[in-house]
Amino acid sequence: MLDVRRLRLLCDLDLLGTIAAVARVNAYTPSAVSQQLSALEREAGVPLLERTGRRVTFTAANRVLVTHAATVLAALEQATAALASASDRLSGPLRIGAFPTAVRTLLPRALVSLGREHPALELRVTELDPVAVPRALRERQLDVGLVQDYDVAPAAPDADVDTTPLLEETVYLAVPARSGTTGLPAADDSAWITATPGTLCHTATIQVCRAAGFTPRTRHTADDFATVLALVAAGQGVSLVPELAVADAPPGVRLTALPHRRRTRIACRRGAASHPMVAACTAALRDSVAYSAGHV
Repeated sequence: MLDVRRLRLLCDLDLLGTIAAVARVNAYTPSAVSQQLSALEREAGVPLLERTGRRVTFTAANRVLVTHAATVLAALEQATAALASASDRLSGPLRIGAFPTAVRTLLPRALVSLGREHPALELRVTELDPVAVPRALRERQLDVGLVQDYDVAPAAPDADVDTTPLLEETVYLAVPARSGTTGLPAADDSAWITATPGTLCHTATIQVCRAAGFTPRTRHTADDFATVLALVAAGQGVSLVPELAVADAPPGVRLTALPHRRRTRIACRRGAASHPMVAACTAALRDSVAYSAGHV
C-alpha cells in the first residue's frame, strides 16, 4: 500500500525540483524527506528517483506515479470537503491570497461578511501576485486565491488547481491630464510606469504595447495601482490600469478605455471547491463584486 504522505512529498518534489525545497515547505530535514522517498520506492517496488550526487531526476515509473498521485490527492481534498460539510459550523484557519487592488477594494467587504456569518473562522490574508497563487495553493500555504489572466496573456490550464470566474474588467490607458497623448498608438514615445518584470501586469503591458506596434520604455516600476496613478498624475509617465483601480484615480489623470480585458478567477486546490470554507469565501467574494458593481 502506498503511503499518502509520501505521495504528497513526491508531488512536492515534482513541483519544487529539489529535496531541500521539499524539506523547507514541509518543515522536515532533507534527510527525512530522502528517507520517506526511499520508503516510497520500496512500497512501489520500482526505482522512482535516479540520484547523481545531490541531484535527483525522475524515472519513467515516477512520472506515471506522480500523475496518479495528483488524482489521489484531489480525491482526498474532496473527501475532506465532504466531511467538513457534515458539520454545522465553520471553524479554523481560512488562508486567502489576493492581489493588492483586490485586497483594497473587494476583500474588506468579503471579510466582514465571512466574520459575521462564520465567527469561528480564522481569516488570514496574504497579498500575493496572481502568478504566485497556484504554487502557494499546491504548497498548502493558501486555501483560496485569486488568479488572473488578460485576453492578451491567457493563462495555461493547471491540472492541480480548480478555478471559477469572479470578475472581468476593462483595461484603461492612464495618461497625465495635460498630456497630448490621445490613445495607445500615440504613447509609443512616452515614458511608462510598468509593474515588476515577471508579474502578470508587466507581461500584459508588454503584450498590449507590442500589439500596438511598439515596446514601452519604462521609467518607473510600481506594482500598486494607487502608486501608479499617483505617478501618472504627477506627469511621470503613462500606464495601463484595470477597472478596479480607476475608481479612486486622482485628479490629473485622463483615462481611455481599451479593447482589452483582465479576468479574475477564484482558485483552490483541485477537489477542494466544494469545501464549505472555500464555498463560503467564494460566495462572499461574489457578493462583494456585485455590491461594487452596483455602487460604481
